[in-house]
Amino acid sequence: MPFSHTSFIGIDPTAGRKPFTFAALDPDCRLLALEAGELDDVLTFVSEQDAVTVAVNAPSAPNIGLVKKKLEAQSLTPGYPRGVDMRMAEYELRQRGIILSSTPGRTESCPEWMQLGFMLYRKLAEMGFQPYPAENASRQWLETHPHVAFCALLGQLPLSKPTLEGRLQRQLGLYELGVGIKDPMDFFEEITRHRLVKGILPVEIIYFPEQLDALVAAYTAYVAANKPGEILCIGAKEEGRIVLPVGELKDRY
Repeated sequence: MPFSHTSFIGIDPTAGRKPFTFAALDPDCRLLALEAGELDDVLTFVSEQDAVTVAVNAPSAPNIGLVKKKLEAQSLTPGYPRGVDMRMAEYELRQRGIILSSTPGRTESCPEWMQLGFMLYRKLAEMGFQPYPAENASRQWLETHPHVAFCALLGQLPLSKPTLEGRLQRQLGLYELGVGIKDPMDFFEEITRHRLVKGILPVEIIYFPEQLDALVAAYTAYVAANKPGEILCIGAKEEGRIVLPVGELKDRY
C-alpha cells in the first residue's frame, strides 16, 4: 500500500546570498513553512519529515545528447547551430513556445544554480529518497520547473516574474487552486489614496519571486502525490523528466 505523505516540499536553488528557498505544504495544502537558507538548512528540514514528496526546480542531470541525435536523424542539426545542447524536455517545451534554460551535456558547463541542484539530488539520494514515482516509497523526489508550471496552470505565458503584477498573477493563480497562502487581493484592499501618494504599498502581502517558485514546486509535489492522474511528465526518463501539475499542455503558448 502506498504511503500517505504528510508534507510536500518545493525547493528552488538560486545561487544567491541564501542559495535555497523552500516551501512546505501539509496534506490539506496549507502552508507549513516558507524559508530560505543554505543546503544544510534545507536538508535538516527535509530530514525531519517522515513521509514526504520533494519537488526541485532544477534539472536532475545533464543532457545525454538525445536532442542532437533526434535533429541529426531529421537532418535539422545545421539549422540549430547552438540549440542542440539541451535535454529532450527543454526541446519539447520550446516547441510549444515555452522558453527555459538549456541543460548542457557537461556538468562543468552548467550554471551554478544547476550544479547546486545536482548536489541537492545527490544528498536526497543519500537520505534514501527515490525518484518519483516509486511505489511504497515514503520519501520521493521529482523535478519540476516553476516557469513551465505557471504557464501550464495559468494557460498562458505569465507576466514578468520580477514585476509586482507578475508576482500578483502567480500568487493569485496558486491561491485560487486552494493553496493555503496569503490572498493577494488583500493587497488592493490595503491601498488608499494617501498610501499611493506616499508610495507606501502593502508589498509584504505579496511573495517574492523565489518564494512563488518554491510554492509552485510544493504544489506540484502535492498534486503528484495525491492526484497522480492529473500530472504530466515531459522529456526522456533517462536524462530527467519535468513533472507538471496539469494533465495536458496546450499546443502553443
